[in-house]
Parts: sequence; structure tokens; C-alpha cells
Amino acid sequence: MPTYEYECEQCHERVEAVQKFTDPTLSVCPLCGGELRKIFSAVGIVFKGSGFYKNDSRGSKPKTTTTPSPSSDTGAPSTPAPASTVTPSTSPSPSTPASSTTSSN
Repeated sequence: MPTYEYECEQCHERVEAVQKFTDPTLSVCPLCGGELRKIFSAVGIVFKGSGFYKNDSRGSKPKTTTTPSPSSDTGAPSTPAPASTVTPSTSPSPSTPASSTTSSN
């Protein structure tokens, strides 16, 4: 059951009451007989369990993806696909002029 806090309009005394949701609100101060009003305050929330923190949603190691090899029904070992290789170009690019040395005598 929740605990509600009330404050008296006349004597400013604060009263706490443990009530059901269906119980009527308190309206008369037990000390002076003045009118009570309900006080709303911040609620403390505690997150328990997994999934609430930044480190819970991430694995501890980076995941690597591997491509599955094609399976054959014959039972023969599969041959890997040829790997494509990229060779760096050693020739000068066409936008750079070739250096030439001219000597004048």
C-alpha cells in the first residue's frame, strides 16, 4: 500500500498516512482540525536486474561474423573460393607529369 503525505493549511503540520488506492483522501488535520492537502513528491526508483544499464546491452567482446562454407551432399571436401587480391599500382598516375631533365649548354 502506498504512503501518502498531507499538509495542514492552517498549522502546516505534515501527516503521513498508509492508504489503499480505494480509500478516501484525508481532509481534516488530526492536530488542529484544519483542512489537509495532499503533497506530491519525487519517487525513488531502483532499477534491479539486467538490461537497465549501458554495459548490459553490449557484449564483452566484439562479435566477428564469419561466412559459412557451402556444404555439399557428396561428402567430398569443399574447395575454398579463390581470394581476390588487390595489388597496389606502382605506375605514376596520369595526372602527374613525368619529370624530364633537360640540360642546356
